[in-house]
Amino acid sequence: MQNIHLRFPKGLKKCVTLSYDDGKVYDRDLVEILNKYKIKATFCLNSKNLDKDTYVKSSEIKELYGGHEIACHTYSHPYIENMPIGQVILEILEDRKNLESICGYIVRGMSYPYGSYSDEIVSLLPSLGIEYSRIVGSSFNYDIPQDFYLWKATCHHNDNLLENAKRFLLPNHKDNLELLYVWGHSYEFYNDNNFNLIEEFCKMLYENPDIYFATNIEIADYIKASKNLKFSADFSMVYNPSNLDIYLDVGGKIVKAEKGKLLRL
Repeated sequence: MQNIHLRFPKGLKKCVTLSYDDGKVYDRDLVEILNKYKIKATFCLNSKNLDKDTYVKSSEIKELYGGHEIACHTYSHPYIENMPIGQVILEILEDRKNLESICGYIVRGMSYPYGSYSDEIVSLLPSLGIEYSRIVGSSFNYDIPQDFYLWKATCHHNDNLLENAKRFLLPNHKDNLELLYVWGHSYEFYNDNNFNLIEEFCKMLYENPDIYFATNIEIADYIKASKNLKFSADFSMVYNPSNLDIYLDVGGKIVKAEKGKLLRL
């Protein structure tokens, strides 16, 4: 029996994603840099603040964040862990409804406002259409999350970003996947006068053929689909019931388990 290990699309071991909160106007500069270097990100927005001073306009969202992901950050950005649970539900659903009406697709991701959450809130998210949510803080590792509703990033962009990126780029001689996840707020680049930091980071990664660049939801969807693969008892066959092609390393050979098909290994 050959050892089987999951790989990202195209058989890659490494993945990079970014997540930025609040939807301030400085997202425009950030998106310009990300697009220049073909880096994907997720932008978590509070729909109540759209069109206010220093926030992006509703009318520009679809084009501005095109190619990236729009995610929920609650309607008004409150501390939700001590609110009545009914209000938390309204905060999340109202934000989703507003954002979906603007972007034209289903919003399924989230980041907790102020990093505020509770076990009760986490348990409710699946029923509210949320499939992952980011917490605050830095793990300083490249692990795939065990719980997508308590997803901690590798680092904030002010937490030794370039050093974390350099370490991430070292060859991976193991069979594990590696995910570099960066988070923050675009206004912090403005306040700290360091937009050059994120541009230098993007330059380091630009068109690296060993990296899969993805939004948060693309990663969550892919990992969840991989966990739903159906293997035969002797691991000579695998059936992929999902709508995503899944890549595997089978005894050192990269194979593609095509969506909706049975593959003999």
